[in-house]
Amino acid sequence: MKTPGTFHDWVFEAIGTRWTITTPAPLPDTAVASVGAEIERIDLAWSRFRDDSMVAAMARTAGRYPIEPCDRPLLDWYRRLYELTGGAVTPLVGGTLAAAGYDADYTLRPASSIPAAPAWDDVIVGHHEALDLREPVLVDVGAAGKGFAVDRVAEIVAGFVDDYIVDAGGDMVVSPRETPVRVALEHPLDPVRAIGVVALDGGAICASASNRRTWADWHHIVDPRTASPAWEVLATWVIAPTAMEADGLATALFFAPAAHLRGHFDHHADGFHHVTIRRNGSVEHTAVPGLELFL
Repeated sequence: MKTPGTFHDWVFEAIGTRWTITTPAPLPDTAVASVGAEIERIDLAWSRFRDDSMVAAMARTAGRYPIEPCDRPLLDWYRRLYELTGGAVTPLVGGTLAAAGYDADYTLRPASSIPAAPAWDDVIVGHHEALDLREPVLVDVGAAGKGFAVDRVAEIVAGFVDDYIVDAGGDMVVSPRETPVRVALEHPLDPVRAIGVVALDGGAICASASNRRTWADWHHIVDPRTASPAWEVLATWVIAPTAMEADGLATALFFAPAAHLRGHFDHHADGFHHVTIRRNGSVEHTAVPGLELFL
């Protein structure tokens, strides 16, 4: 996927995925440094795969953990997702994922017993200026955290150029433009193929698929209420104003009916745009701009 005319792709690896930032010309060194610093800050706060992160500290000790003001929308969004999905999307799923084998060491060996995630209000006393925890808990913000990081990076890039695409492993923010960008929808069973394309003239698109991280009889999209993988849905894509929102909703569609979720948003007549592919082969989608399906 390329922008019309001249462009420059800055490609790098960070927080477990491949990033591509596309701009008309290379970003200045100050922008590059700011992007790197912000990604490191997010990783140091929210990664459950490093021992020195705030998340690792929360897994060891209960108490009060101050939250940066710029990170508070992420926790507010998680609370809303938790309520919209009846507890299926929760930042408290980390212990369930780790016991299933998706742990800091990537053992990919499920334990003999996999615990369900605790209820939000049983563990989290408050989440605004700080996370107040009644007991140690392993937090995982994977359902919306990458989208959040994409938004934060896009905000930095927008301070230097008007025309940009920030893409982190397929989750992307596109600057407003007159000529839409055609974005391929990766086939959930074959990463070298596409199941369709959409046209994006600004905003964000994020995807979630059960084939991205699989092991034994597990994949990384887990219902924390039952401590088991979600099997009915194969892949989802959501278009929304922000990547954080699109990322979280793409995960929520694995657990909650699209009609229910769309009724809580008013970005346009459909609430928000999405494409959902179920394991039985059926496809559900809204009137996504420029949507072409090759199924």
